[in-house]
Amino acid sequence: FFDQFSSPSLMGIPLILIATTFPALLLPSPNNRWVTDRLSTLQLWIINLITKQLMTPLNKKGHKWALILTSLMVFLLLINLLGLLPYTFTPTTQLSMNLALAFPLWLATLLTGLRNQPSISLGHLLPEGTPTLLIPALILIETTSLLIRPLALGVRLTANLTAGHLLIQLISTATTTLMSTMPVVSLLTLLVLFLLTILEVAVAMIQAYVFVLLLSLYLQENI
Repeated sequence: FFDQFSSPSLMGIPLILIATTFPALLLPSPNNRWVTDRLSTLQLWIINLITKQLMTPLNKKGHKWALILTSLMVFLLLINLLGLLPYTFTPTTQLSMNLALAFPLWLATLLTGLRNQPSISLGHLLPEGTPTLLIPALILIETTSLLIRPLALGVRLTANLTAGHLLIQLISTATTTLMSTMPVVSLLTLLVLFLLTILEVAVAMIQAYVFVLLLSLYLQENI
């Protein structure tokens, strides 16, 4: 069951790079025409919608991050959705890749805050009005909570997608196994599989949005 999460390779060459770059090939290249085809118009509408949604909680200083956050959102969205197709590999089920995305971006938001407003950023570690006896413990707890953020980002994305793929494989295996012996039960499991697939499409989109939204909220704290 877990073989689907092992990184594919061909003649000893890992194909993870192809799996991560292939979704970008599906996007139509922009041109300088006023009137384009429906696919380009739909793509532009979706990107504008995503950008507007992500930039709403940020002030004007955070709008400099619009390009990287929107690109990350489109990247995760395409990889998560294409990973639901049969005989495909989902790179976002790899914890190493998700941490490689989460840690540098989280660190960039943290360093931005420490550079531009160090006193306010460090002030988050100690809420106002804290009793004197609780100050050392609270600073330790808040520091741990701050450092665990990138791990939580990566693990959340990995766990949700991995659990969904495992459930789909388990139920599809049960459906094919029961087809010859108990066709009625097999039809019921097929219905569950159909509903679960719809749920996983929603999860794939929601998890990509949550990943980028949390990064934007971390950025808002530091600008």
